[in-house]
Amino acid sequence: MSLIESVRPLQNKLTAIRRDLHAHPELAFEEHRTAELVARHLEALGIETHRGVGGTGVVGVVRGRRGLRAIGLRADMDALPITERNEFAHKSTVQGCMHACGHDGHTTMLLGAAEALAARRDFDGTVYLIFQPAEEGEGGAPAMIADGLFERFPMEAVFGMHNWPGMEAGTFAVHAGPVMASADRFDIRFTGVGAHAAMPHLGVDPVVAGAAFVQAAQTLVSRVLDPIDAGVVSVTQFHAGEAYNVIPDRAELCGTVRTFSAEVRERLERGLRQVAEGIAQSHGVEVLFEFRRGYPPTVNTAAEAALCAEAARTVAGADRVFTDRRPSMGAEDFAYFLEEKPGAYVWIGNGPGEGGCMLHNPRYDFNDEVLPAGVAYWCALVRRLLGEAA
Repeated sequence: MSLIESVRPLQNKLTAIRRDLHAHPELAFEEHRTAELVARHLEALGIETHRGVGGTGVVGVVRGRRGLRAIGLRADMDALPITERNEFAHKSTVQGCMHACGHDGHTTMLLGAAEALAARRDFDGTVYLIFQPAEEGEGGAPAMIADGLFERFPMEAVFGMHNWPGMEAGTFAVHAGPVMASADRFDIRFTGVGAHAAMPHLGVDPVVAGAAFVQAAQTLVSRVLDPIDAGVVSVTQFHAGEAYNVIPDRAELCGTVRTFSAEVRERLERGLRQVAEGIAQSHGVEVLFEFRRGYPPTVNTAAEAALCAEAARTVAGADRVFTDRRPSMGAEDFAYFLEEKPGAYVWIGNGPGEGGCMLHNPRYDFNDEVLPAGVAYWCALVRRLLGEAA
């Protein structure tokens, strides 16, 4: 019997859990119901369970028959502040909150792996099941690290998995190197002198300075970065003025910067500051520039990525595991775990999705048919890394 067929009897149970989680989404660091559901499920399986790690995080400890080696498997639990537009029976019951990124599926797949691993314990060492809060921009991973995750649960490597709409259901993608980008934010305020719009010579126009910045910022990627390096600079907000006939005294701009390396990240931050200050000087306005570091790039270590690919092939077959997919400019706080430990982050295909929609869409829903493949992958990875006990 194949590994995926061995876990398929869990399908109905896991589907019920996943849909319950979908119907009861919780935002970052508010995952109290979700965390309690996870903890009770683990305890019912006889798994040592630790609540409140990094806020609302949960860690389960599954020990094999012998051995001192240990690895971590991570799933995220939080939802997004989006109003769901689906009408199926398990749609969100919480106004303005939904699982639009599939974390309900991630949590369920790791719970399924917990059940399969605890039933046999046919491996050497220990598996730490990490149910992480607050992935969606709030930094649940660093919160768990600060709470002593790696000291309390010493592991040699850590692994994550995310569903990916647009990939055929049950396929896998994993490669060495960057998988997801860093996600930084900048805020700029140009301050000039307000005036009547009919008499601009009597003022100093910060809107013109802001417009010049929007144009000049794009040259950082096109003319400053090495063409081989990847980077994105997007100005996403521009706020100025309240009336048709008034030149305002300030213009405020906000945006995001995405890169795959620390070096490019440093260069873009430095470049944006120089551009903002240079434009301020040339336009006679004052400038306040703030750059806020967000999630770092998610970078897989080569050996662990290769092991993940091997495990995925035992589940899906060699022709359904891709090692040449391009990384995404989206961001993921699993990156913080990979700054501390070797490991890898894989994508599991979710199929086309409802109407072809992608992640963070109000009509998105995790594909329950993928659950057994995800459970089987986690089990295969444990066997690949820790081996089967005799």
